[in-house]
Amino acid sequence: MINTLLDKYNLEYEMYGKDIAKVKPINDSQHGKVILVTATSPTKYGEGKTTVAIGLNDGLNKLNQKSIVVLREPSLGPVFGTKGGATGGGKAIVVPEDKINLHFTGDIHAITSANNLISSIIDNEIYHDNKLDIQEVIFRRCLDVCDRALKNVKLSDRTERFQITAASEIMVIFCLAKDIYDLRNRIEDIIIGYNSKHEEIKVKDLNITDAVIALLKDSFKPNAVLTGEGNLAFISGGPFANIAHGTSSVIALNTALSISDYVVTEAGFASELGAFKYTDILSRVNPIEIHACVLVTTVRALKYHGEGDLSVDIENLKAHINILKELNQNIIVTLNKFEDDVDEDIKYIKEYVESQNVLFEVNEAYLKGGEGCIDLANKVLSINESKDINYIYNLEDDLKTKIDSYATKICNASNIIYTDEVLEKIKKLNKYKYPICVAKTQMSISDDKKVLGAPSGYDFHISDVEVMNGAKFIVVYSGKITTMPGLSDDPGAKHFKVLDDEIIFPN
Repeated sequence: MINTLLDKYNLEYEMYGKDIAKVKPINDSQHGKVILVTATSPTKYGEGKTTVAIGLNDGLNKLNQKSIVVLREPSLGPVFGTKGGATGGGKAIVVPEDKINLHFTGDIHAITSANNLISSIIDNEIYHDNKLDIQEVIFRRCLDVCDRALKNVKLSDRTERFQITAASEIMVIFCLAKDIYDLRNRIEDIIIGYNSKHEEIKVKDLNITDAVIALLKDSFKPNAVLTGEGNLAFISGGPFANIAHGTSSVIALNTALSISDYVVTEAGFASELGAFKYTDILSRVNPIEIHACVLVTTVRALKYHGEGDLSVDIENLKAHINILKELNQNIIVTLNKFEDDVDEDIKYIKEYVESQNVLFEVNEAYLKGGEGCIDLANKVLSINESKDINYIYNLEDDLKTKIDSYATKICNASNIIYTDEVLEKIKKLNKYKYPICVAKTQMSISDDKKVLGAPSGYDFHISDVEVMNGAKFIVVYSGKITTMPGLSDDPGAKHFKVLDDEIIFPN
């Protein structure tokens, strides 16, 4: 069935089995409108952002709108960890779920291999006479599983730390590159280390760009699958939003925008992470307007981030509405309805949101699929014009100004705490006039996962900064964030079942 739909869109493609295809990217005329799906601060299980994005896309198609959903590819870290798969849920899913959640078409494996090829060549250069005078290595190996034992690893001549593939610079570049030529240029610009004069050494100095591209070439094409209701979905790339920028590939997004009227896409975690980074990083270098921003919340999440009293709990929702207003978006708040939600709570949230002059709609994507998102889809269609993006800093600003702007305007902090070592690094990185990508906990608007609700007037701690020259942004580490997560004491991997030929994922 998928080939029939791809033929309808006049796409060139190659089938990967009967239900998955690789699509030749196109970028002819971006006439589609982006609907960005984000969320309030989550619980550890997530609040159904992907489910709502899929359901909304199915709802738009039920209203005879030409709409495609564009999603990130699941990382094996969360799949075997706490959250499980990332193919939606209930009646709002993309299929085949088992293949998408596991090896899929091998894209993340290719990204991991490309990354680690660079690392192996770096150490090979050092071993064979070190003609490049490599004295400091900053490029790190990666793996697409959570493994805390790899946070610090002793190599033959130095200590290094792995990171999860979703946090790697290769993953970020893969998702930000506009075409294969941009991909090549960005890879060559990656800084792998410094020589004895503290001069940059880049991937292009290793003379392996073509080998890296060879590993990524086929994976760079977007993957096409279907939703459970038979509508087209693109899945491409998988950067985390708490560490990286948290959106699917630009090449998939542009392809969808070229052939459809609406493109529903999600930005990882809450608005101060994925939605802000989509706006601040991706939109600066791509002519992609955000027509509307759908802010997903749940009664469960609001009560988790409050005190069980909605008059207090609502403050987290208010904070995220204000973040999106700061970015000047057309906002629709949608309550992802659970079966045990009570009408009194829903009515309170609805009245509060509308008092903020923001659109509101309940959705039942999980229980009813596209039919449960018809009212939400109509709210999207009621928005006539996109709004210009309001950037909270200029690219020419110094790095500390950019960091301070994010911490105060987006995260509501009062004081930004820097160590002397970090301040020295900031001085050295001021020459890069890039946007920032703040790596912090997804469990709180603040830099401390234990601080729930809508914190303000607190200290925001900057623990490190580093440039990703190929990605064209500067990573700012805040709090105790790690780029190689560990598993819980009861990871999802312990609850997988394989019966006959069927994989049963943990609930």
